[in-house]
Amino acid sequence: MAQYHLPVLLKQSVEGLSINPQGTYVDATFGGGGHSRYILKHLGSNGRLFAFDHDSDALANAIDDTRFTLIHENFRYLKNFLRMNGVSHIDGVLADLGVSSHQFDEAGRGFSTRFDAELDLRMDRRQTLTAKDIVNTYTEQELRNIFASYGELPNAQRMAKAIVSARDENPVQTTFDLKKVLERHVPKNQENKYFAMVFQALRIEVNGELEALKAMLTQAVDMLNDGGRMVIISYHSLEDRLVKNIMKTGNFEGEVKKDFYGNLLSPLKPITRKPVVPDDCELAENPRSRSAKLRIAEKQTQKN
Repeated sequence: MAQYHLPVLLKQSVEGLSINPQGTYVDATFGGGGHSRYILKHLGSNGRLFAFDHDSDALANAIDDTRFTLIHENFRYLKNFLRMNGVSHIDGVLADLGVSSHQFDEAGRGFSTRFDAELDLRMDRRQTLTAKDIVNTYTEQELRNIFASYGELPNAQRMAKAIVSARDENPVQTTFDLKKVLERHVPKNQENKYFAMVFQALRIEVNGELEALKAMLTQAVDMLNDGGRMVIISYHSLEDRLVKNIMKTGNFEGEVKKDFYGNLLSPLKPITRKPVVPDDCELAENPRSRSAKLRIAEKQTQKN
């Protein structure tokens, strides 16, 4: 399990759930199962844990425990699959967003810029759309929008134009093909950062990550019992902004809405004023945790 993925902010995130030993919980991003195993240690005999992962590689990490159920689906279908398992309400949900160490280290998946592999970037290999399809078929404007919105690249237009020009000669098929096309547009000494932003943008588009996150968060809020906790670890500003806004205001735009008496209208109450980040010990053990931000919120009692 440790080789598959080292769980980030493990103790802080599971403690953030404030677990009821007899409650029902969701690990929305199972991966190597590190968070799930720690949650199970806090559950009693009647407690239940449902985990989601759409990457078939994660299925090999399934936990042999009668209290545990692993669902091989995207967490955007949280409510439907929980209801299929007889669950209408939950006491907490935890999600460790982003890419697992296993996905980065599997060269053939195309997640890492270190390896020359086919441009894939699918988390769920049952889907057909790949990064290669996007790079070779999207219009220049569509590519620009992806790089600007999901990669927050200042020179998104030049990046998109370079790809369209290059693919007219030969298809852009591998990670190194793409890096070669873009290298002259990348600022010196910023290559790693820039290529990471390019691949982040493509990955988000391939997997529909932000739409899936919105769907999961909305459904989780609806299914949480009063006093139930939402614990989310994000790794870039696009994810964190959505998480922060829904926890503070109950909507993704961050629009503050109040009732007649001036009380904030939001189903959640933030428990963490500022995001929790890894300490020096965790950073030394797991450098990939450096961008992690943990936020926690609690479902408020709904007034009639």
